[in-house]
Amino acid sequence: MNDSSVRDVAFRRRFLLATGAWAVLVAAVLVAVPLMFESRLPDPLATHWGPSGEPNGSMPFAVFALAALLWVLVAGVVLGAAAAGRVALRRAARRWITAPLGWIGALLIGLQATTVAANLDRRRWEDAASLGWQAVVVIVAAFAVGGLGWLAGRPGPDERPVAAGSAPEALVLNQGERPVWVSAAASPVGAGVALVALAAAASLGVCAFLGLPPELWIGAAVFAIAGLAGLWLTSIRVKVSPEAFTVSYGPLRWPSRSVPIGGLDRAWTEERHPADVGGWGYRGLPGRNTIMIRGGECLVVRYTSGGELGISVDDATRGAALINALVSGKH
Repeated sequence: MNDSSVRDVAFRRRFLLATGAWAVLVAAVLVAVPLMFESRLPDPLATHWGPSGEPNGSMPFAVFALAALLWVLVAGVVLGAAAAGRVALRRAARRWITAPLGWIGALLIGLQATTVAANLDRRRWEDAASLGWQAVVVIVAAFAVGGLGWLAGRPGPDERPVAAGSAPEALVLNQGERPVWVSAAASPVGAGVALVALAAAASLGVCAFLGLPPELWIGAAVFAIAGLAGLWLTSIRVKVSPEAFTVSYGPLRWPSRSVPIGGLDRAWTEERHPADVGGWGYRGLPGRNTIMIRGGECLVVRYTSGGELGISVDDATRGAALINALVSGKH
């Protein structure tokens, strides 16, 4: 192991320890504060305030105290991404870890603090203090901590993906051949979550139809939209032919978008992960869009207009080689 590798391992360890320490600190606060003031809080306690600032909703103390579980779930997913591969060695990826951890942690602590303060020493949740400017302070503070998290992700190594200039060699096409390359990628976990959301939508719809509160229709609509969007974003198919480069979405391969081969400049492969681009699905950065279905090797095409599109599909090297061969034949 060379000196550079030793430094990378040491930095990755420090980064994971620092982010893990923040996660533990936030979890400890979220657990300790409600328990510390439990005897001075009503049960249930006010947890929602209307536009006038007066309390109009409540929650049992036991449920309120479980906010720490939400944080553990979120932090666990983010730290899992940080621990994967060489994510911690890429600056952009680190920032997509430290900024959300800072923002969400500060927001949960702020919301908990204002809720406890408003309910403190009140006999009933209806007697809780009104809230107004406190909500603005919590939101501003959360964004400030998130900004500090963004800055905290800057120091350290910045390992770049495979350079754009290292495109695979173009295939040698024989006269009269009409080559076609087709590849796809899917996320079984994402599809499973989408199906669960659709099942929840159906369940809420049935309950509302049978006479339970009509507000359940709103929840059913939200889950249905989330489920359908999830199914649409969890699979993709890419086709390269002498005529066009075509990207199709979802299990029905619709919608579909085609770009004439003449509209492409070149293609290559890159290692990209959700933490690099801000998550799963269609992610956009100025001039650098990515359709992220699963982390790993991605096919990247550059348009003649200058924009780039990365797609996480299998056998990306072969697809890039065919695109380069077809592009060179058009020029």
